[in-house]
Amino acid sequence: MNLETIDLKAVNEQLKNKTPKEVVKWALDMGLKPVITTNFRPYEGAILHLVTSLNNDIEVIWCDTGYNTPQTYKHAEELIHKLQLNVQLYVPKQTVAHRNVILGLPTVDDPNHALFTEQVKLEPFKRAMQEHKPKIWFTNLRKGQTVFRDSIDVVSQSKDGVIKVSPFYNFSDEELDEYLEKFDIPNEFKYFDPTKVENNRECGLHV
Repeated sequence: MNLETIDLKAVNEQLKNKTPKEVVKWALDMGLKPVITTNFRPYEGAILHLVTSLNNDIEVIWCDTGYNTPQTYKHAEELIHKLQLNVQLYVPKQTVAHRNVILGLPTVDDPNHALFTEQVKLEPFKRAMQEHKPKIWFTNLRKGQTVFRDSIDVVSQSKDGVIKVSPFYNFSDEELDEYLEKFDIPNEFKYFDPTKVENNRECGLHV
C-alpha cells in the first residue's frame, strides 16, 4: 500500500464492520513498521492488550510527562509486567523540579502554556517518532472524546504521513469495560494531564 496515496474513505468503509482485532490484523498484515503510543491513562490497557496479543514484541512508546499520579505509575508498572510490554520510555529534557522553578504549572491562559506543552509532551513525542520512524501508529483514540477526534475515523493519517489506527474508535466506555473484564486487564482512573484543564481538550499530539 502506498501511504502517500492511501484512500482513507475507502479503507474506513472496508473496515466499517470489522472487529477491533480484525482492524489490528489488517494493519499488521501491511508489513510496515508499527508502534503503539501510550500514556497509561484510563482504558489504555485495552489497546495495549489487543495489539500485543497479535504482535508481542511491538515497540510501546511511553512519553512520560513526569507529572503522572502515583496511581498511574503503579498502573503502568502493572500493565508492563502483566503484558510484558516492550516499553520505549521518553521523558522531557528538563526535570519537573527545574521546570517548577522556571515555569511552574501554567494554566491554558498563561503565555507560557505553549512552551510548557512543547517541553513536557510534544518534544519527547517528536523525538520518539523520529527515532523509531513508524509507518503504522496504533492509538486508543475514540469518537466522542474531542471535536477533532469526532472528525476522524478508525484509520486516519498524521501530518507526517503516518497511518494512525484506532481499533476501538467506535467503542463506548461500557464496551471497553467489558473488554477489560473479559481479559482481566486492570484499569485506573486517577490520571492527570498537566497540559489540559478540560477533559475534552485535545492533547496536541493528534491534531
